[in-house]
Amino acid sequence: MTSYWQLFITFSKIGAFTFGGGYAMLPLIQKEIVEHHQWASEEDIMDYFAVAQCTPGVIAVNTATFIGYYQRGILGAIIATLGVITPSICIILTIASILTSFSEIAMVQHALNGIRIAVCILILQAVLKLFKSSVKDIFGTILFIAILSLSFLSALPTIFLVILSAVVGLGYSYIKKKRSSAL
Repeated sequence: MTSYWQLFITFSKIGAFTFGGGYAMLPLIQKEIVEHHQWASEEDIMDYFAVAQCTPGVIAVNTATFIGYYQRGILGAIIATLGVITPSICIILTIASILTSFSEIAMVQHALNGIRIAVCILILQAVLKLFKSSVKDIFGTILFIAILSLSFLSALPTIFLVILSAVVGLGYSYIKKKRSSAL
């Protein structure tokens, strides 16, 4: 059984070694939770990411909360959440107290620009991994292209696109089930 200490240490590591916010944490969460600890399958982690995206708050914190809950209940959820946010709070407080003095230095600005590029790569890796495990057939591909197009070409809120995707997916599933039962 997963200990509270394991939850805290694992999510502290995730919180400490990923930069750029929740999406940049997804590859490390996947590696630690699925590959290293086997606390969830690839399918489970994709479900956690999807639900975490739809619920208010930071995706990494929501995912940590879900995994902690499924491992050790409510106290596990609290401990996993504390684990993922504690390093960030400590790092932010330290950087904020120091950075204001050095923010105008060109070397610091270049370092931050380099970190932003690395974060973009981490997010792209997470998107590609999610795409490979989520888009499995022609319907999924068409829905992906349609929703991606809507997100770029319209000002529709993200939550609307998520709900629209779910409704279309449910409708497709219903029609597919109806057709197979008619045969």
